[in-house]
Amino acid sequence: MRRDVFQAIADPTRRQIINMVAHKSLNLNSVAEQFEVSRPAISKHIKILTECGLVVINQKGRERFCEAKVEKLTEVSDWVEQFREMWEAKFDSLDKYLTKLQAADTKPKPAKTRKKTKQDAPETNKESGEPENQYSLF
Repeated sequence: MRRDVFQAIADPTRRQIINMVAHKSLNLNSVAEQFEVSRPAISKHIKILTECGLVVINQKGRERFCEAKVEKLTEVSDWVEQFREMWEAKFDSLDKYLTKLQAADTKPKPAKTRKKTKQDAPETNKESGEPENQYSLF
């Protein structure tokens, strides 16, 4: 079965294995000791990583060492790059829009006045012509 890099990085255990062997070459037992799953399960993960070309197994004496070939991750990087460019363009557009909104908010706005109506005018006493006090007791 042909496997690709995306299948390899889809599993968190395989990503962790890649990260471990990217820093230094480790034998299979050292890799397996880092996980709480069986050694055969780790061997299956490593087999998938080797089929994808992300890990190479080197025989040194009686031990087998895993070594990362992270240059194969450029396929993932290239794929992600197209989306990064798209999102950066969207964020730049959003930034310009927000800057425009902020500039519009900082401009002084004329005070809103409403027209006075009859209800706004105080009632006047018909005899004296003075405004009536609506709270007066007399």
